[in-house]
Amino acid sequence: NELGKNIRITSGPALERAGDLAAILTNLSDGDVLFIDEIHRLSKVVQETLYPAMEDKAIDIVVGKGPSARTIRLDLPHFTVIGATTRMGLLNAPIRDRFGGIFRLEFYSPEDLVHIIKRSARVLNIELDHESASEIAQRSRGTPRIANRILKRVRDYTDVLNDGVITQVEVLSTCNALGIDDQGLDVLDQKYLSLLLNQFDGGPVGIETLSASLTEDGGTLEDIIEPFLLTKGYIEKTPRGRKITTLGRQVMIKQ
Repeated sequence: NELGKNIRITSGPALERAGDLAAILTNLSDGDVLFIDEIHRLSKVVQETLYPAMEDKAIDIVVGKGPSARTIRLDLPHFTVIGATTRMGLLNAPIRDRFGGIFRLEFYSPEDLVHIIKRSARVLNIELDHESASEIAQRSRGTPRIANRILKRVRDYTDVLNDGVITQVEVLSTCNALGIDDQGLDVLDQKYLSLLLNQFDGGPVGIETLSASLTEDGGTLEDIIEPFLLTKGYIEKTPRGRKITTLGRQVMIKQ
């Protein structure tokens, strides 16, 4: 908005063919921003189409088929590409190296989440005091999306049982009903840590074994469960598998 330019938002899975990307690129205006969410989901062919677009501001289009086919180079306006991913390693090195800057987003602090929760409460016309917002923030795993989800569930709970008045007690009751503890661990997180501690004596244990024991896909554990547990210092990854840390043991003892 400050630059007065447009932003075009798409995602990796939506760009199945090189032609899909070319259609977007050729419709950009000078100074526009192209945001690609889950950029690691781009196919190799689409990623290779993006190379010259980022580096030379041009793309090569093949017109025709067989012996009569020819390549036409289309010049593109100056634009900025922003990609978001949680799986940096799945990006081809050539496209990764073409980005001018690589930034890692950290989890939000509880203080920042309180501000976000209060704003969401105003938008949803919910009366919420600071203590209640703090309780929600503490259980939100540093993620605004989770904070807003808990806020809406608290609203539903209080609409039914407390005439819509949200207090700290209602927040605690809602989180208990949802299985979310004061560290933000949900039921699956707690099952993961409990299994690691009690069934495998703290580890190390491989991801395949954990996946089979929890009847959860290994990708779910690696992408959804483990990042938060690693950030909090509850588990560690070793060459032999996952291990629960001293801090993780202390958390489970309190359960």
